[in-house]
Amino acid sequence: MAFRRFVSHRAAVISCVILGLLTLLVIFAPFTARYGVNESVQVPPNSFLTPRANAWLGTDDIGRDLYSRLIYGVRVSLIIGLLSALISVTIGSLVGAIAGFRGGKFDDIMMRVTDLFLAFPFLVTLLIVRNVLGAISWIQPITGEMNSVRFIILLFSIFGWMGVARIVRGQVLSLKEREFIEAARAVGASRRYIIRRHLLPNSIGPIMVALTFSVVGAITGESTLAFFGYGPQAGDGATSLGNLVGAAKGAVQTGFWWLAVFPCLMLVIIALSVNFIGDALRDATDTQLDRGN
Repeated sequence: MAFRRFVSHRAAVISCVILGLLTLLVIFAPFTARYGVNESVQVPPNSFLTPRANAWLGTDDIGRDLYSRLIYGVRVSLIIGLLSALISVTIGSLVGAIAGFRGGKFDDIMMRVTDLFLAFPFLVTLLIVRNVLGAISWIQPITGEMNSVRFIILLFSIFGWMGVARIVRGQVLSLKEREFIEAARAVGASRRYIIRRHLLPNSIGPIMVALTFSVVGAITGESTLAFFGYGPQAGDGATSLGNLVGAAKGAVQTGFWWLAVFPCLMLVIIALSVNFIGDALRDATDTQLDRGN
């Protein structure tokens, strides 16, 4: 039933196709990209070329092919979005399930910690914690440099679990008094067993929706940080959508529109596609929704 509901959502199906194609493009980047990520188009003069046959999406200020850089940039952004979302959703689901099921002081403490994190402006908090963690030398072997992809993933994982924890906690509070939970308690099931086998599986719908929104939040968050110069540095053979968007700050005003339009368009396509999939997952896993399927 859930699968039929999902495939009836046309926008979600189209979004799956788009993300599938993008995934194939980035996985086989050495073959799908026309040039290397930092390779210049070998047609002098090659700076700020408009879209043409030898540079489908144009070139930047030093002649690098924008189409190829977009492919490599999408790969890094998807890695950041997926890994940070998986880590944060895992943490948030466990915290929310345990807090909602146990209740009492533990629930109060965890929710107040969550409220404390959510009370501060997201971007300001990211920058503060980024500088604090970056100044701790002994933690760098774990987190990496401040401008590394690993550090950005860790940063979004730290701040991405609170909203998920609140969602899962609310779901668990509505489930823990149901008859099948009472039956599990009656036969002596442990708290860990009930959470793992009953509460979390029955909360999979909200968790999946939260996962999709976390992916979008991480990708757009990375782009925002990069726009202000705090994102992952390109390094050797790497870039990201955020770096491409940040590098095109003054491109439109100077007439080099393609440097801003194509990275921003790709960012919008990814965000809309993931959001459509999240909406379809929410509808498909809503047990109270009857659409006649």
